Amino acid sequence: MPFLTINGVQLAYEDVGGGTRPFVLVHGFTGFRDDFREQLPALSALGRTLLYDHRGHGESGRGAAAAYSFTQLVDDLRALLDALDMPRCDLLGHSMGGMLTLRFTLAYPQRVASLVLMDTAARAPDHFPRAPLAAAGSIARSDGMATLAALLRGRAADDPTRPDAERRMEREMGEAYWQRRERRLVAMDPEAFAALALELVDAPPLTARLGEIRCPTLVMVGEQDVSFLSAADELASGIPGARRVTIPGAAHSPQLENPDAWIAAIRDHLQRVRG
Repeated sequence: MPFLTINGVQLAYEDVGGGTRPFVLVHGFTGFRDDFREQLPALSALGRTLLYDHRGHGESGRGAAAAYSFTQLVDDLRALLDALDMPRCDLLGHSMGGMLTLRFTLAYPQRVASLVLMDTAARAPDHFPRAPLAAAGSIARSDGMATLAALLRGRAADDPTRPDAERRMEREMGEAYWQRRERRLVAMDPEAFAALALELVDAPPLTARLGEIRCPTLVMVGEQDVSFLSAADELASGIPGARRVTIPGAAHSPQLENPDAWIAAIRDHLQRVRG
């Protein structure tokens, strides 16, 4: 697995496929490259594809506690693209990754040929109260990520708001479903979890700046992703010319919950913006 030292931290990445303009995927909070593992063959068939793990996530290195911020992660993305000689790209951001790619696009508009905003928001998402996130961060710091993963699994069983798409995946995958979720969490630096959980709700909203985005934009959301449905509406109405696609039978991870519809939407977008 290749690594590059970016802003003092080793970032794990994969650069596959061919073509001159890459499609760069930016994963969300507690995620890593594994979030798109099954889709990588189809993505690489569409052209050059870059995936990487944020600092403190997956196989990337850990940073100082103070370095876990949206500002730092946006600069990591810029520096990674510089190191790989990618002056311009098609960019996808999932969940927290979408919040980062919005900020990257506003800061470096000349570097983004097109944008895919997937199950994300320009502001603090609906149903994300600060107190439980802060409490989860305290548990991560004091007891470790494995303990937090076990607690979250226990609470999921009795959660009436849990989407049908997630329950369906659990039935289909069995224990492998929880092993995958645990792997994502245990791979994460507790300091990154605690700091970035609060960034999700404390970062200044970008709603008033959406009109500044001029590149072709696809707003994608799973039909069951209740926390992000209204946020997707705001993105689609605020970004000039944005297209909105709702992935049926999916919640927060449509690339896993309805992969055929997801890759079809990505293929259509890339064909449209690349002519």
